[in-house]
Order: sequence, then structure tokens, then C-alpha cells
Amino acid sequence: MARIVLGLGTSHSPQVSTQPEQWYLHAERDYSNPQLDMPALEKTAPAGIAEQLAVEVYRKKHDECQRAIARLSAELIAAKPDVVVVVGDDQRELFLDECSPAFALFTGASMLDIPPDPATVLPSHQVALWSRHASALETYPAYADFGLHLAASMSGEDFDIATASRQFAGRSIGHAYTFVRLRLLGDAVIPIVPVFINCYYPPNQPSPARCFAFGQALRRAIEGWRGDLRVAVVASGGLSHFVIDEEMDRQLLRGIAEKRSDLITSIPAAKLNSGSSEIRNWIAVSATMEAAEVASIDYAPCYRTPSGTGCGMAFVLWNA
Repeated sequence: MARIVLGLGTSHSPQVSTQPEQWYLHAERDYSNPQLDMPALEKTAPAGIAEQLAVEVYRKKHDECQRAIARLSAELIAAKPDVVVVVGDDQRELFLDECSPAFALFTGASMLDIPPDPATVLPSHQVALWSRHASALETYPAYADFGLHLAASMSGEDFDIATASRQFAGRSIGHAYTFVRLRLLGDAVIPIVPVFINCYYPPNQPSPARCFAFGQALRRAIEGWRGDLRVAVVASGGLSHFVIDEEMDRQLLRGIAEKRSDLITSIPAAKLNSGSSEIRNWIAVSATMEAAEVASIDYAPCYRTPSGTGCGMAFVLWNA
């Protein structure tokens, strides 16, 4: 049977792949975001926020994040998995705008990374484009038979799993998956099976409890594969952004550390909006890895404006 040999959780925000001297570009994006009332947010920002906005603090947190990513990458390569199952979300990248399945699996034999024209990319994303897309069109291996097995097994547990065996013309695999391929796998060529949770788009975002049950079913599906297979599982995205919510982030990480599903599943669904919605991916993988040892947890709330915007960067390693 297949065996889960490692679990990882990683933030993939473009800010984590941007030099600290350029974090101001992400701040500029916040001020132009019509969904953020920056003056109102500034009134309720955490005490001492000004101290968080010094470039020296940026550099310290940036360095902490890079060390954490380097460790996850080294552990992933050392584990020698035969396949990496990445639980992430699609932000109108692979799926058409009119299509947002609650749960989906990619069941193709390979996936295509289609880099955008840099001229069409926001300045804050241009500086981190290296972590989101290859420098040229790239075909990367997936694992069709294993993806089909996972979809069939989880459908048998009453999860309605959509499947995609190929990409729509011109549609790239999303950054939740290319980040893992580029920043964690690097030169190592290990097949990836993308698992999708609809984090962003109403009305069919799964609840925290449903995501946890999904993660448990994913573990059973992986272990139900009859061949000999070493599997790594990765949660990609999060934590809170664009407004940092340290209390929510720490509740999730405490639940992971203490193996307390009550803390994890009681995160209010109403708080899982905007980028913070990607916490759903972490909830699922925390359930997949609930029997494993938590080897390390790193957390850095990377603020970038007086309004408390930024990203709660988190990195977790489970040893199975």
C-alpha cells in the first residue's frame, strides 16, 4: 500500500519571495485594493504596528521565512517521495471563471505551467514571478492513475469530486502548485498530484469541518493504493491575508501542534475570506497528517502597512 512519508505546510504569498526592500510594492497593491478600507483598518490595527514596518524587521522576518522554506525543501527531497500530493486552491487559473468545484483532483499525466507576459503582471507580482512560474513554458509530470484512484476512493466516501484530466487551452496550473514545484522541489523531478479546494469563491466553499473530513478521507484514499508508493502531502497557501489575523493563525497552529481538531474546525468560516480562505487547505492537510509527529512550526506575521495588512507566513513539518 502507499505510505505517507512526510507532510508539509507552506505559505506561498508573493511577499515571501520578494526582497524586503521591495515589500512596499505589496503595500501599494493593498492601497489600490477596493476591497480593503485602509483608513478604517488603520484605526483597528494592532498596537505597536509602526514598529513592525521598519526595514530591519522586514529583513529579519524575510530571513526567518527563507530558512523555513529551505528546511521544508531539504526535508522533502530527503524523504524521496514517489509522488507529492499538493492541496491548494485555484484562483481562476486552471478552471474557467464560471466553474468552481468545491473539491477537485487533477487526473492528467502531466501539467503545464504557462508563464504570463510580465507586462501584464502587477509590479508586486513581477518581483516574485520566479516563484510562481517557470521562465518558459514547462511540462511537469503528474500521476494520472494515482489521481484517478484518489478521486474514486473519495467519491466512495460521499465527497463529490470533480476531475480534470487536461487543462483548458491557454490555462496554466495555478501558483499554489507551481510554488511547490519551483521553491520546494527545485531541480528534483517528482510527480505532483494537484488537489483543489474551493477556498475563494462563494457559494460552495466547504466549511472547516468539511475540509477536515476531506483531509481524513484523503489519507484513507492514499493508504488504499495497492502499490508500493511513498507519498508526501503539502498544504499550499495562507495563512491570514491580506489583513493579518494573528489570533486566528495561532489558533490553527496551536490546533496542529496539540492535535486538537476542535481548535482547527472551530475557526469561523466567516473569517475564511480573501487570502485567509486558503487556511482551508491547511485544515485538510492537518487532518491527513493528524497521526503524524509535528516536527517544526514556524510563524512570521509579515506586516507591510499601518493598516495591518500583510501575510501571516507559516511553515509546518510533519514527520510520518
